[in-house]
Amino acid sequence: MSYAIVTDSSANLTDALIEQYSVDVLSLVFQVEGESFLSYQKGENNDLQRFFTMMREKKDMKTSCIEAGPCRAMCEEILKQGKDLLFIGFSSGLSATYQVGRMVLEELKPLYPERTILHVDTLAAALGQGLLVLEAARQREAGKGIEEVHAWLEANKLKLCHWFTVDDLFFLKRGGRVSAATAVLGSMLGIKPILHVSDEGKLVNVSKVRGRKAALDALAEALFAHIVKPEGQTIGISHGDSLEDAEYLRDRLQEKLSFKEFIIHDLDPVIGAHAGPGTIALFFLGDQR
Repeated sequence: MSYAIVTDSSANLTDALIEQYSVDVLSLVFQVEGESFLSYQKGENNDLQRFFTMMREKKDMKTSCIEAGPCRAMCEEILKQGKDLLFIGFSSGLSATYQVGRMVLEELKPLYPERTILHVDTLAAALGQGLLVLEAARQREAGKGIEEVHAWLEANKLKLCHWFTVDDLFFLKRGGRVSAATAVLGSMLGIKPILHVSDEGKLVNVSKVRGRKAALDALAEALFAHIVKPEGQTIGISHGDSLEDAEYLRDRLQEKLSFKEFIIHDLDPVIGAHAGPGTIALFFLGDQR
């Protein structure tokens, strides 16, 4: 089908999947001690091991959304090639990325009236967003048109469940997600929060448990309670330099249910900067978020 699928680096897709399904990716930006880096560059791998090491050293980090200039350049190049365009963006409840993309596309519409230009606020993050992008790309490959794929995304995005836990409350505190007192007390007691992303696309603290294994088991229980038709599903697990725990969670899920496949991938640097090393996030389609 003659339309492009554009997303941003927060979708957390592997390079192999990006290449396999011909997805165009806009990069968010992160800064370490004042030095700026792109979260994604086609054909280039970020040194994520070094990135998470710097996080553990508590180095100063800041992040920013996609920039309008590069977004316009990419999208206009696609439109000039005679292709329609579907932009699938990072949750507006967590970043200005979707708003920037939508603004650029609305400015381009009058210049390319013959092209279909659509956009979706996924209200999702990391591989939650990534699974929606992947499904859109697979539907395109199966021959579905841009309007049909857009309609599916809008109808199903609030069924994409996000459940996650973090290992160090410092990073949620630095981003203003928890208070300093909560972070200090939680760290002393080994408290691990269980969070999810709401229908508004925002982080919500659901509960807390004591200990890392209990937190991972709580993610598994959330899936068992809410998943629909697991045998046909691609399950996403994003992790902050914590592959062993990601694999533990996968194995825990497979003890009880069968799935189509798993995607396990490191968190991209922008989301990683806010969640921290040791983050484990689980994504699947369920009855509700």
